[in-house]
Amino acid sequence: SYFEWVQDIQAFFWDEKAVNAKLQDIIVRSFRDIYDLHEQHRVDLRLAAFMLGLKRLAAAVRIRGLFP
Repeated sequence: SYFEWVQDIQAFFWDEKAVNAKLQDIIVRSFRDIYDLHEQHRVDLRLAAFMLGLKRLAAAVRIRGLFP
């Protein structure tokens, strides 16, 4: 998983409670972002999630370039 990879790279070792807390933070933040798009654009949550994914992808491409 992502958290296992981070722990290996940085030599951090989190207990299960810390991993679950970090995961919950990510999920809650993502839901709030999706819900905000849902309300702003008056689209269903599925489309709002897709829009957020494309927005994040576009930001990464702008920063890294198309072929890093």
